[in-house]
Amino acid sequence: MKIDAIMIKSEDNVATALRDLKTGESASVGIGDSRKALQVAEDIPFGHKLAVNGIEAGGDIIKYGEIIGRATHPIQPGAHAHVQNIESLRGRGDLD
Repeated sequence: MKIDAIMIKSEDNVATALRDLKTGESASVGIGDSRKALQVAEDIPFGHKLAVNGIEAGGDIIKYGEIIGRATHPIQPGAHAHVQNIESLRGRGDLD
């Protein structure tokens, strides 16, 4: 079965789009041999992240099983997770 986005680890809360995804379509998100259908909430460009679960403001963004950022606004399932709603926690120097 073809997948439209991929999660690397089961604890991830974002997936990476393997093609351009369009608002309103159902995307198949793959994690290993499992698949999850997800309604795309807004256009997601190829290679960008989309939320697999709802993420509240201040919540961790988890990709590759690692915290890569923090949500600056609530992110609904299927929404684009990118610079408009995530702040990076990597290489900033002001965080411990």
